[in-house]
Amino acid sequence: MKLKETPLKDCYIVEPTIYDDDRGYFFEKYNERRFEELTGFNGHFVQDNVSRSTYGVLRGLHLQKGEHAQAKLVSCLEGSVYDVALDLRKESPTFGKWFGIELTGENKLQLYVPRGFAHGFVVLSENATFTYKCDNFYNKQSEGSVLWNDPDLNIDWQLPADDVVLSDKDRIGPTFKEENF
Repeated sequence: MKLKETPLKDCYIVEPTIYDDDRGYFFEKYNERRFEELTGFNGHFVQDNVSRSTYGVLRGLHLQKGEHAQAKLVSCLEGSVYDVALDLRKESPTFGKWFGIELTGENKLQLYVPRGFAHGFVVLSENATFTYKCDNFYNKQSEGSVLWNDPDLNIDWQLPADDVVLSDKDRIGPTFKEENF
């Protein structure tokens, strides 16, 4: 497992070591000890989530606030997504900045998104299966969001806006300036 820095403080790309042979491949998706050595993350992941979506589905930008904030380790098991992390930590030198990366079943990359970030992804392939490891349990009363197409953030979601499929909640989310972090 290798770690690559992103332009966002404390947000990392996790690249597994993949062992290929004539039977297929093997890789260690997560090792708590090694992950802590590389990132300094000393929490425990307590919840795993999986979503399956079709082309154009955009989920985000979502967050959990306060004591229910979540660090996430995300990956795409099948298909292709464009994954976005947005730093909402006011004390951070990268506050208000975002980073995006294509995660695919082929490249097997993961993105570590620390607490204090909003997160979202859009499906670029016909279908995608996406996984999230979370270090805190979901709490409905603590959920928040940032509008996916906030003009101040200018996130390039890698597909035409007309192709985006949204939930009602994501369609009317607050802008970055309106959300109370």
